[in-house]
Amino acid sequence: MRSELGWARSGLYESVRIPYLSRFSVGGVSVQLAGDRRSDVRLVSSLEPFRVETKLSEINIRVDRVARLSPALGRQLFDSGTTWQLTEGEAGFEFDFNAAIFGDVPFKRLLIDPCFRNATLQMNEDCLCDFPNEVEPMGYPLDELLIMHRLTQEKAIELHSCGIVRPDGTGDLFVGHSGAGKSTTTRLWTARENVEVLSDDRIIVRRETAEKTERMRMYGTPWHGEAMYASPSSAPLTRIFILQHGQGNVITRLSPSQAVAELFARSFVPFHRHEYIESALCFLEELAAAIPCYRYVFEPDGSAVDAILNFHD
Repeated sequence: MRSELGWARSGLYESVRIPYLSRFSVGGVSVQLAGDRRSDVRLVSSLEPFRVETKLSEINIRVDRVARLSPALGRQLFDSGTTWQLTEGEAGFEFDFNAAIFGDVPFKRLLIDPCFRNATLQMNEDCLCDFPNEVEPMGYPLDELLIMHRLTQEKAIELHSCGIVRPDGTGDLFVGHSGAGKSTTTRLWTARENVEVLSDDRIIVRRETAEKTERMRMYGTPWHGEAMYASPSSAPLTRIFILQHGQGNVITRLSPSQAVAELFARSFVPFHRHEYIESALCFLEELAAAIPCYRYVFEPDGSAVDAILNFHD
């Protein structure tokens, strides 16, 4: 693993001609794929709207074809039980990805440095050579895991939420667990108002890039919910509502500490390292201090939209 990551760190992306490149950006994090085949850098359909042309990338990935992949030797940090495992080696992290059709052997492995900047993605030819379809290197869940872990190094976080942008540019974030009403909220708003939906399930929130600003911005992601909204756009974040089904439409202001607790419970944070958790909590404290957060007990009908439109704290 050390030698693979050493290649990525050495700056050879600039000095060696790579036949094929593609780039995408999610939540303000840009990713470059480099490979010897066109199929090495093919993006899955969900990532195509997020394709960009910029040459500056936060994450650089070299896609390699290897004869076979041996079992990971590092310390295991996480096992999803079905699709992926994470281990820690001397030079960084290894993400192994499995599929039932390939048996117990990983069909691809991501080797990446501790800062989640430079990586090698190994595609297991022993598994893939007889497979009738091309396997896109960045297929889910690798794309989300990559972005989620990179966010641990920045002032940003992924939240289980839907993002609604009104015609005046007001950005409202509706945060909730599965079944809390995110997709329902999206349908209610799109049926009534001329709004832009950034996502109906997962939004990335990050601090604006201007120095010393307390402004926050929300970004759409490729990982949509039932309503199927996944936009590469972004908008300034104005208010946050924690969704909860109930009778009537009641909006209650949360204290910063309450807001942090509610948001953390609905965030996508890698829990295998305490520093990632601490970083997420610190950012959520900044977010709660900058953006008003409310609990929103609502009924799933048009009155729920009216309550927000007529709300003034």
